[in-house]
Amino acid sequence: MEWKLERYSTFKIKTAEAMLWENIMSTLAEDFNRAKKQYAHKISKVDRGKTSYSRFKSRIVKRLRSEITVASSPLATRWQQSFNREFDTVCQRLPLDLSPTPENSSDSEQTLGELETTLTTQVSPDKPKQHSYLQPGIVPPPAACQGTNPAAHNENKQEVSLKLCDEKKRAPDKMPGLCEGSAYKASADRPHPIQSSPVNSDCTLPELEMKLDITGLRDDYYLNLLDWNSKNLVAVALNSSTYMWNAKTHKTLGGIHFNSDTKYVSSVAWINHGNCLAIGTSDGEVQLWDVETKKRLRNMLGHQSVVGALSWNNYILSSGSHLGLIHHHDVRIARHHVGTLRHQKSICGLKWSPNGGRLASGSSDGLLNIWPSDPGVTVRSQPLQTMAHPTAVKAMDWCPWQSELVAVGGGMKDGVLRIWDTNTGSCIKSTHTNSQICSLLWAKETKELITGHGLPKNLIVRWDFPSITKIAELHGHKGRVLNLALSPDGRQFFSAAADGTACVWRSKDSEDTYQEQGTEKSD
Repeated sequence: MEWKLERYSTFKIKTAEAMLWENIMSTLAEDFNRAKKQYAHKISKVDRGKTSYSRFKSRIVKRLRSEITVASSPLATRWQQSFNREFDTVCQRLPLDLSPTPENSSDSEQTLGELETTLTTQVSPDKPKQHSYLQPGIVPPPAACQGTNPAAHNENKQEVSLKLCDEKKRAPDKMPGLCEGSAYKASADRPHPIQSSPVNSDCTLPELEMKLDITGLRDDYYLNLLDWNSKNLVAVALNSSTYMWNAKTHKTLGGIHFNSDTKYVSSVAWINHGNCLAIGTSDGEVQLWDVETKKRLRNMLGHQSVVGALSWNNYILSSGSHLGLIHHHDVRIARHHVGTLRHQKSICGLKWSPNGGRLASGSSDGLLNIWPSDPGVTVRSQPLQTMAHPTAVKAMDWCPWQSELVAVGGGMKDGVLRIWDTNTGSCIKSTHTNSQICSLLWAKETKELITGHGLPKNLIVRWDFPSITKIAELHGHKGRVLNLALSPDGRQFFSAAADGTACVWRSKDSEDTYQEQGTEKSD
């Protein structure tokens, strides 16, 4: 018997510590229940007299289905009060002062669809709606300004409202867009609006063929937002949209838009032959689009940061990110990622040579690497040549007629234009520009270099090759010239600047051909 008491006593007899913990837990439980009740009472007190929109709408629909008349008066009847006093409180706050038309004044029953149609489209024919055009943000339609027939104004009322809505959506200070300009022609009465200065008296200045207003171009030195394809289409990235502009007809062909406030286009590149456009995004996506059908062909993932540079080599698309990785994508196969290269810093420049034999990549730490044409490379691969620069390597391009040469423009603290021999890794020519070089391209027809600059003058400079002497300066922008693109025939180039303007320049030696085309069109 003593042995059994000793065995079961620990379970039946509570110690002082156990009793203390039991009291603590019971007290906490009582406090929790009391707080819960007080919180529920407070919530019900705050929400008293308020109704959510979904609840209000459901009750309206129920009454319409049960064929009960919905009162348009702020006064509530007895049956409405007995039904739900909370519903009447909401009804008294609504501005239900819409006067019925003579056609439906006798009808007391309306469906929800008819009610919405009446609220949105009903206007009395004998009393047209008047607008106060002196209020900010309201633009008078053309009929109101010119005093045309009111009947014609009523017929075109819907069309005018759509145009005003489109103009509001495409406001230059809020939304990105590309607005077409007109061709500039210099004459005695109308001097040329762009003041350009030839350094060499024997040279001829390019003609400003067209000036465009672009809104939404990101003022980011490390992005590549412009490209010109073999079918004379120019692609320019404006914030979260990409617009296509036909350089032959001078018309905008529409755009590709991302429905996102945080995602933007960070790079664009056309395939060598065709209408396929590659778009790099700020969240690491590389998308392929068919611009004729405006359909996305595929979305290639893999990057974890901004894709700031793209370059095609036949069906191999190379993309560089701000994490320093270069991915090779074979767009013909399902597993597109076939190779990877690595930099220590972000990639801001990427170009395949014209013959496709080598890839040049520039990074923000000032390194220019030359890689072999081997899509199946790994991160352990080493470049053929590495050339160091004081600033980031973004503005660079291969020479079209000497495939071993690469031109590189220096950044803000450098401003030096260098010509590199990629076979030996040596700089064969250089010159100081005393300005940040934001963009660069080779002009094959005239055998010269064209550079776009930032502060202090924001100009475009033509350089003679191989002497690398300045030929002329083009002053067409007030912001730094971030991007340059060359036409397929090499006689035009497109410049996009941070001030929201874009210019199309034409070489003087192609002026006769341009005039002949205009004469044929007029005939």
